[in-house]
Amino acid sequence: MKHLKPLLLALVIASCSPSPPPNVVLVIIDDLGWKDLSVSGSEAYQTPAIDRLANEGIRFTRFYSDSPVCSPTRAALMTGKHPARLDITNWIGGQQKGQLLQADYQWQLPLEETTIAEHFKAAGYATGFIGKWHLGPEGFYPEDQGFDVNISGHAAGHPASFFWPYSRPGGSPWDVPDLENGSEGEYLTERHTDEAIAFIERQTDDPFFLVLSHYAVHTPIQAPTDMIEAEQARLDASPPCRPDPFDDDPVWSTTRTCQDRADYAAMMTSTDESIARLMQTLEKQGVADQTIVVFVSDNGGLSTLMRGRSSGPTSNRPLRAGKGYLYEGGIRIPFIVHDPRSGMPGLRTDAASTVDVVPTLLDMAGLDVPEVDGRSLTRPGLAERPLFFHFPHYHGSGNRPGGAVISGRHKLIEWFETGDLELYDLEADPGEWTNLASDHTALADSMLNMLQRWRTDVDAQMPRPNSEWTGN
Repeated sequence: MKHLKPLLLALVIASCSPSPPPNVVLVIIDDLGWKDLSVSGSEAYQTPAIDRLANEGIRFTRFYSDSPVCSPTRAALMTGKHPARLDITNWIGGQQKGQLLQADYQWQLPLEETTIAEHFKAAGYATGFIGKWHLGPEGFYPEDQGFDVNISGHAAGHPASFFWPYSRPGGSPWDVPDLENGSEGEYLTERHTDEAIAFIERQTDDPFFLVLSHYAVHTPIQAPTDMIEAEQARLDASPPCRPDPFDDDPVWSTTRTCQDRADYAAMMTSTDESIARLMQTLEKQGVADQTIVVFVSDNGGLSTLMRGRSSGPTSNRPLRAGKGYLYEGGIRIPFIVHDPRSGMPGLRTDAASTVDVVPTLLDMAGLDVPEVDGRSLTRPGLAERPLFFHFPHYHGSGNRPGGAVISGRHKLIEWFETGDLELYDLEADPGEWTNLASDHTALADSMLNMLQRWRTDVDAQMPRPNSEWTGN
C-alpha cells in the first residue's frame, strides 16, 4: 500500500483543495530506452535534471509502452485505448512483409476518438502540442484533435535533420514545419524547448495542458559538435564496456550491448538540458508548485537491427533486444510522475503501461475519467490485471509478427509465423534468457488462452499467409 500513497495523496489534494486546477506537462521522448537514464543505471549517459525529476517524483520501474514502435503507443497516450482496439498497430507508413502479410491497420488517429487534449480543453485548459505527432496526415494533426496550438506536429516520424532549417535540399516529407525563422547551427531539441517555454510564458489566466514531444533521441543520430567532443572525451577517459559491444541475438538480428556512442550521449545530454530548462521556467513563472510533469518514452531504445544493417545507437542490457521487439528491451520504458502537491517521492514496482496515462492525468487533475482501456494509477488493484501487447508486423529490427501478455511475474510471447511460445519469469530472469514454456505447459497454455481471448475482445487484426512467400 505504501507505493500507492504519493499519487493517492495528490488525488486527495486535487479533489479537496480550493486551489486552482493543476497545469499538466506531458514530455514524450522518442525511442528513449529503459536504461538510457543514469537514475535507471546508465553508466554512459548523464541525466541529472531527469534524475532529479525522478527522485522528487514517482518513478515506475515496470512501465511498458503498449507497442514496440511509436505510432501505436502515441495513439494510446492520446486516447487511453489500446492500439489493437484502435487498429493502429504499426508505425504509420510501415509496410514490411515476409512469411505473413502484415495485419491491416489505420494510418491515422480517427477524429471520432476523444483525445486527452479534448478532455482538458473541455475543462477550460489552454492546450498545446510541440514536436513529433506521427498520427496521420493533414486533417488529422494536433489542431484537429483538441490542441489550440500545434508547432511541428505533422505526419513524419523523424526529422530530416536535427539542425536548422530542419529540412533536406529540395524538400522531403521529413522536413519539420513551423520553424522557418531560425539560424545556422540551431538545434531541434533546443528549439522545441524554446517553443515550450514560450507557450508556458503566454499562459497567464487559464490552466494549461502541454505536450512536449521531442524528436530526440530518434534517428538521425545528430548533436552539436562541441557536445559530441565533450562526450567522447568523457567516454574515452572511462570506457563503459568491452571492445566488441554486439551480440547476434535474436538470431536474425544484431544487438548493441554497450552504451558507448558519444553522439547518442550528446543527444541525451541535450534532452536532459531541455528538462532542466522546462523546470526552471515553471519556477520562474511561479507555477511549479501547481504543475504536474509526466515524463515518458514511446518504446524501447533502438539497440537491435536486422543483420546487414548498421547497429542501433544504444543498449538496453540487461534487458533483451530493443525497439521493434516484444522482449523487455523493446517495450519496458522510463516513466516518471512529478507532482509537487504530493511531496512524497518514491518507486512504483507494479506493472503499468501507456494506456494508463490518460486516465491518470485526468484523475489527478480532478476531471472525469472516461471508460478506456487504461486505469488511473492513483487507484488500487493494478497488480491483479494483465498487460497485453499486439504487434502483427515485421520491423527493421528483425522482429517477426507476434503478441505477448504479462501476468504477475510471468510473460508469454506468441510468434504468429510458427505458433512457438516463449514463457519467462521476469522476476528471476528479467533478461528473458530461459524459456520455460516446455517445462510449464499448463501455465503457458493458460496465458495463451488469456491472450487469445483478449484479441477477440478488442477485435485485433491478424496477419495473413503470404502466398508469394518462398522461404527466403
